Formats: sequence, C-alpha cells, structure tokens
Amino acid sequence: MELRRLQGSHRYAEIHALQRGLVEQRLRDEIDDCVLVVDHAPVLTIGRGRSAEQGVVAPGDTDVVRVERGGETTWHGPGQLVAYPIVALTGARRDLHRHLRDLEDAVIGTLGGVGLVGHRDPRNTGVWLTGPDGVARKVCSVGIACRSWVTWHGLALNVDPDPAVWERIRPCGFEPGVMTRLVDHLPAGPSVEQLIAPLYGHLVDTLGR
Repeated sequence: MELRRLQGSHRYAEIHALQRGLVEQRLRDEIDDCVLVVDHAPVLTIGRGRSAEQGVVAPGDTDVVRVERGGETTWHGPGQLVAYPIVALTGARRDLHRHLRDLEDAVIGTLGGVGLVGHRDPRNTGVWLTGPDGVARKVCSVGIACRSWVTWHGLALNVDPDPAVWERIRPCGFEPGVMTRLVDHLPAGPSVEQLIAPLYGHLVDTLGR
C-alpha cells in the first residue's frame, strides 16, 4: 500500500476530484491500494447523516461541501492529519463495519505510540480520549464511502487545530465541547508531519496490506 503525501494546502474540491480519480484507477486495477495524506484549506463537509444539514451553524466564509461519506458535519483544516485510504476490500474484508474499526484501530495504535490511550465509543464512530476530568472527547473523526468495494474518504486526527473552529458547527452531530486535540493531552507532543509515518504504518497493519 503506497503512501501519497500531497504537499501544500489544497481546496477541498481539488482533493475530492483526486480521490475520485484514484478510486476509478483502483477499480480498473491500474494502481494498488494507497493512502492519500493531505492538508486541507479550511472547509466544512456535510455527510449523509440524518441531521447533517443542521450541523452547519455559522460557516462564515468557509466553504461548505456535501460529500458521499457517512456521518454528519465536520471541519477540515490546518492542524489536522487527514488520511484517505483508497482500498479494494476483498474476501472477509468486504465488511464496511470492519473497515471502520480497522481505521479506528490504526489511530488508536498511533496514539499509543505517543503514550495516549485512545478508545472507541460503542455508539459513535471515531476515536476518543479521556481527559483528567474523566470526560471522553473525540480526537479523530472517521467517515467513509464505498464504490464497488473500493473505499475512500477516511479519517481526520485533531493534532493542534484552533478549537474555535468547532464553535461554527455541531461536529459529528455533537456540541462543540465534545471535540479535543492531541495538544490538549500532550502539550509537547508530535506535529502533524511527525505522525504521518506512524499512522501509515498502523494502517498497513490493520488493513492487512
């Protein structure tokens, strides 16, 4: 599975078109599975969740884009590690719930490598961290789409974004206070760039690639 790191900040429409092209190539077996890692210019994306439309509260001048992935409204932008695995699911891996769990496991493993204990919420996708106050908050959002068993979209790990961005939406259908960042739990922690290789390694393991 190839790691494709796209340098520089890019508008969502450009990355979305790139993903679609990679999915088409994967469907035709012109490329192997890959993980696209990108830096988004600030954007709000609306998934296929029932209440996704109500998730946009105060977009301001930030682009708002409807997308194919599952889930509600989320924000992408600086300070976030965004990874899009373009993966052909075969055999026993043709299970979208399993694929979501595999993505979560990769993030949990990455957090473990920096001394943090990530975990799941049985009612909601993503990865969560429990703070000193005993409250679990969401540090990583996960949402996928699938076409003929080739998956795309993926995960967004909050490393050190400006927390004010979540005041503009109901992130993943929650109140803004549900979100957290690595820097809130590990002030001297790694940067987005330093986490790319560990995350990629865990994705290779959990996806069996």
